Amino acid sequence: MDNTVLAKGDVAHEVTKLKKEDGSDIIVFGGFSFVASLVAHGLIDEYHLFINRTAIGKGQSIFRDLGKKLDLKLKAAVPFDCGISLLRYGPL
Repeated sequence: MDNTVLAKGDVAHEVTKLKKEDGSDIIVFGGFSFVASLVAHGLIDEYHLFINRTAIGKGQSIFRDLGKKLDLKLKAAVPFDCGISLLRYGPL
């Protein structure tokens, strides 16, 4: 795929290196521990959180290793017919 990079090695180092390059947005996909690592290192500029209307009371948090308060501003909220809502957050 064009414009696709497979990061190998330390996640924080690889993403920091990509963010310093010229270009547009970087979109990353991965499990909660991968995203939690990016959150802990302050490497996420905008969050797109998909919220399911059913609370199961379990799960793993991408904010588990944050260690400090993270203030965010709601930039958009989009409800879908299926009951899921997209909340887009950025820094204050």
